[in-house]
Amino acid sequence: TEMLDLPFLPFCAFLGGLGFVCVAFVSAWCQHWRGGFALDGSAQMFNWHPVLMVTGLVVLYGAAALVYRLPPAWRGPKFPWKVLHGALALAAFVLAVLGLVAVFRFHNDHGTPNMYSLHSWLGLATVLLFSCQWVAGFSAFLLPWAPTWLRALYKPVHVFFGSTILMLSVASCVSGINEKLFFSLKNGTTAYKLLPAEAVFANTLGLLIVLFGVLVLGALARPSWKRPDADSPDSCQ
Repeated sequence: TEMLDLPFLPFCAFLGGLGFVCVAFVSAWCQHWRGGFALDGSAQMFNWHPVLMVTGLVVLYGAAALVYRLPPAWRGPKFPWKVLHGALALAAFVLAVLGLVAVFRFHNDHGTPNMYSLHSWLGLATVLLFSCQWVAGFSAFLLPWAPTWLRALYKPVHVFFGSTILMLSVASCVSGINEKLFFSLKNGTTAYKLLPAEAVFANTLGLLIVLFGVLVLGALARPSWKRPDADSPDSCQ
């Protein structure tokens, strides 16, 4: 186990730094180029949407997915790590819901139709699937009455949809960045096709988000970083 700790911990530190950079980039984009933040239904309220979505659906969700890859989680009871996993996922879900509130409030106050773009369909589907995943995971793995055979049956499904939701989250964020640039970089600003500084910055943000998602999925797929008893039945809760 000690030999496996050495490569994973630097990777984990790098991934944490990358997640921080993603949040810093989306915050800087909204602050510097999009006018900052507010809670009044204006365009500044909309700016909470990308920040909360990237922070919740990508960074916090990725952290929740990797909880069981931490070497301390390999030893001792699994229940505290289940609680941490569920708490991080719940925090990510709350941020995502607040992000949806921000964009719906902005649209409604400005007479903009809701749910007409591919980005909106993909994003809402991701949040709805996320909510089902959390409720099912909580019921199967944290509540005491779930039988062992049910946990064993549902676990592969939970793992599959966990990775699927992360991929959908990354796709939603990247499509949202692209959509916002197309809407914003026109009418008196430098066109998107001429690649102004804002476009370069936001495109870089999109690449960083994709890189973060790919690295999380790679860590989840690496057999040597999985908890040694990952396939054994859970102990008595």
